[in-house]
Amino acid sequence: MKTEVSEMEERKGKGKIMCGTLDLSALPLDCITLIISFTSPRDACRLSLVSTAFNSATESDAVWESFLPSQYQVLIPSSLSFSSKKQLYLSLCENPLLIEAGRQSFWLERGSGKKCYMLSPRDLTIIWSVDTPWYWRWVSIPEARLFSPPCHAGWV
Repeated sequence: MKTEVSEMEERKGKGKIMCGTLDLSALPLDCITLIISFTSPRDACRLSLVSTAFNSATESDAVWESFLPSQYQVLIPSSLSFSSKKQLYLSLCENPLLIEAGRQSFWLERGSGKKCYMLSPRDLTIIWSVDTPWYWRWVSIPEARLFSPPCHAGWV
């Protein structure tokens, strides 16, 4: 794959102007992998379509590990096993993990790799909770899939 160099460069001290092409497929696979690891997961998927060299680089565990949170090993239960870092990344996007004794849920946003947390309402502090319970009440919802029942604010 060749790319046109958009800027002309003047070599220092020689006064020559050069314009040419850059053959990206001539780069070593490790170099392509490193470059892709500085992009986003969305960009990595797009780059996998550019060439077979880019596709090989985007399948590398080094690329997908760069998109995982820094201490992801602590979050993953030992009972879960993944064949690649890409599979782990996609699992964290599609299957939130319960953390903090089930009081929080954690997942990754698929396109950007940003960390997402859902907090249990029981872990939140309600300012008026001690002295004025007439402003709110806990309502039990049987079909709620996570955490403890939600709090409804307002006049009871």
